[in-house]
Amino acid sequence: MKIFLDTANLDELRKGAAWGIVDGVTTNPSLIAKEGKPIEEQVRAICDIVDGDISAEVVATEFKQMVEEGRKLTKIHKNIIVKLPLIRDGVQACKALESEGIRTNVTLCFQAGQALLAAKAGAYIISPFVGRIDDMGEDGMELIEQLVQIYSNYNFKTQILAASLRTTNHVIQSALAGAHIGTMPFKTLDALFNHPLTDKGLEQFLKDHAKAFGNK
Repeated sequence: MKIFLDTANLDELRKGAAWGIVDGVTTNPSLIAKEGKPIEEQVRAICDIVDGDISAEVVATEFKQMVEEGRKLTKIHKNIIVKLPLIRDGVQACKALESEGIRTNVTLCFQAGQALLAAKAGAYIISPFVGRIDDMGEDGMELIEQLVQIYSNYNFKTQILAASLRTTNHVIQSALAGAHIGTMPFKTLDALFNHPLTDKGLEQFLKDHAKAFGNK
């Protein structure tokens, strides 16, 4: 499973990129707004840090404007994936942009029927939101499992990007379910390193080494 960071913060991206395990980045208007920089400037800076798929979202909600904005976003960098909301105009824009060779990430997916439409339109990536579904008292991971099965049934090429992954368990379950990509905040990625037995084991190894060899 590819690991993407869901952030527009350059410091977080530099830390993640330094570990050598970040394959791409997802952003949205809210994340960009937090950084206080124009979208083109911030996205260009992100592309300079991470060499992988970088999702940049349109803010238009009507078909023609979405297509125009999508074309403009792709001019920022060759790695840009145009992110579109899963609404009627968004799916129509997905079809139009994909027909031009522009890759898309159809986002705000909350049920399998929506994901089926995105795949039919040729989306490069579909983004089901695990955590937000959990917030509604439903099982977000069940949606990932459904999409893996449906896309396999019909050999759709659309990649399943498990989004809104808030815990390490979300990440692990997404990988087990067969999601192609998991996108997560920096704190979730960082938490994947942690286990008390790792810390305890390392501490013991170092104590044993110091006891045997001292500071020689």
